Amino acid sequence: MTSSGLRKSLDIVAALEAAKGTIVLLAGFGLLGLLHRDLHALSGDIVAHLHLNPAKKYPHIFIDLFSSLNDQRLWLMAGMALLYSTIRLVEAYGLWKQKTWAEWLALLGGCIYLPLEVYEIWRKATVLHISALVVNLVIVLLVAKVLLQKRRPKLPQV
Repeated sequence: MTSSGLRKSLDIVAALEAAKGTIVLLAGFGLLGLLHRDLHALSGDIVAHLHLNPAKKYPHIFIDLFSSLNDQRLWLMAGMALLYSTIRLVEAYGLWKQKTWAEWLALLGGCIYLPLEVYEIWRKATVLHISALVVNLVIVLLVAKVLLQKRRPKLPQV
């Protein structure tokens, strides 16, 4: 792959990281919108709106999960979303600006998820799990190639 091809590929990775950061940031704001609300009643309304039986396993798990949330947990979850999205958005900025630290961050971030993705495929192979692993592997290999090219000594032009 040429240097300009690698650059374009890193720009795509940067766009993916920026999209992940933005989505998680919006989810964090959504969590803050749940502050001071009766979450048990809200979860029951959502289950009823979706025409689900609240006595069935998954709707019941959803209602129990929502009911266990309180303002302190919502603030904590929103704070974690802010931290995660900040890291992703800073990484995206660094990749767009061709910063080596951002490439290392992308490599580390991608490698962290690989064991979990392999485990999920081992538990139950789905198209989603396999796709996530393949995309992540491509990103890790791409960033590793960029970092290796940067370390390679430049030969003098003759």
